[in-house]
Amino acid sequence: MPAVVDRALGFELPNIVSLLADQFDLLINLDKDREAIALAEKISAKSKEGFGMDPQTGKCVPLNERARHKWMTGLFDDINKANRKSYPQEIFELCGFEFGGERYILDVEDHRWSITEPHPLIGLNTGCGGRWTTRLWPDSHWIELITRLKSSGKGVLLLGGPQEHEKNVHLASATGTAYLGTFPLKQFISLMSQCDIVVTAVTMALHIAIGLGKKLILFNNIFNRNEFELYGLGEILEPPVDCKGCFKSACEQNCMSLIEPAEVCSAIQRLVH
Repeated sequence: MPAVVDRALGFELPNIVSLLADQFDLLINLDKDREAIALAEKISAKSKEGFGMDPQTGKCVPLNERARHKWMTGLFDDINKANRKSYPQEIFELCGFEFGGERYILDVEDHRWSITEPHPLIGLNTGCGGRWTTRLWPDSHWIELITRLKSSGKGVLLLGGPQEHEKNVHLASATGTAYLGTFPLKQFISLMSQCDIVVTAVTMALHIAIGLGKKLILFNNIFNRNEFELYGLGEILEPPVDCKGCFKSACEQNCMSLIEPAEVCSAIQRLVH
């Protein structure tokens, strides 16, 4: 019988208080962030696995041997670069399961959208979050890509959150392409479901596209490409230079500019057929 989630609780104070008063047989924490490991330390459970907090140092530690591999790849860049396991495989193994290509499960709300762009509709997610901005593709490249796609008869829809709003307004103005604004998560998922192909960096939109089963082009520079499980849905495009894998917020290489719009167009064309 497949496992089911009885309750999904957001990381909010009422839920945290409730969890602290409860007793569990098994706790598995898959998150290494300080808030998660601190909560894992405080929750009562007969057995704990995954990641926890060392009460002496306040730092993240593996709670069992299965968690050590993922812990080590987060600590040492050379071990991270040598890793050949996808993220889903690592998480399955951390939980004591064998990964068999299981797909994401994602609910989609029914929402009416007024999109006049033709199909195939290419969704361009132009942001990457604020932590590692070296993943950003230049605006000039987005403009050239949009121009190329529209001239070949394809529809284009700009996607993003509040951080990308100003950028997307600029891109829409410069190219005359569609941009509907920013939306709450569930509506954003519904909006992405209208696309036939999604172009995105490594960010939330990547996982939404996978959950929706959309064809996709993934821009990657700083991460180990082996971590990505695309389920045969698309391609990974990377700059033609070696990344140092240092995960800095800025880099003198500016390597993302080396991914040319023509290369992205060719990859999209391969997915159309």
